[in-house]
Amino acid sequence: MTMTMEKAQLNNQSILQNFGLVEEIDEQTAEIISGGKSKKFTIKNNTTNAIDYTIDDVKWNIAPGGTNNIYTDYSGKVSFDKDTRANEINVGRESLKDGQNYEFKLDAGNPDIINLSKI
Repeated sequence: MTMTMEKAQLNNQSILQNFGLVEEIDEQTAEIISGGKSKKFTIKNNTTNAIDYTIDDVKWNIAPGGTNNIYTDYSGKVSFDKDTRANEINVGRESLKDGQNYEFKLDAGNPDIINLSKI
C-alpha cells in the first residue's frame, strides 16, 4: 500500500490529536499568539528640523518635509522628544491607530515644542 505525503501528514495529525498534543485554535487566539495583524501608519514632518523618534522601540528619523510609511506587527507606540532645544528633553508618547495619517508640527503657542497630530 502506497501512502501519499498528504495522507501521511493527515495520519500524523490524527495521531497527535489522539494524544492531545494538537488542538485547533480560533483566528482571534492565533492573532494574539502571533502578535496580531500588521499595522500601517503614515507620518509626515511639517517642521524645519529632522526628527528622531521610535515606534515600538525601533529608531526612525524623518527629514523636514519628509514622509515615512511604517508597518509594524506590534502596538504602534511612538515616542519622541517634543522639545526642539538641544539641552531640553520633553518626551511625547502616543499610540498610533492602524491606517491613520499623522504629522509632526510645531506648537502654535510655543515654537520650541513639536506635536504629533492625526491628520
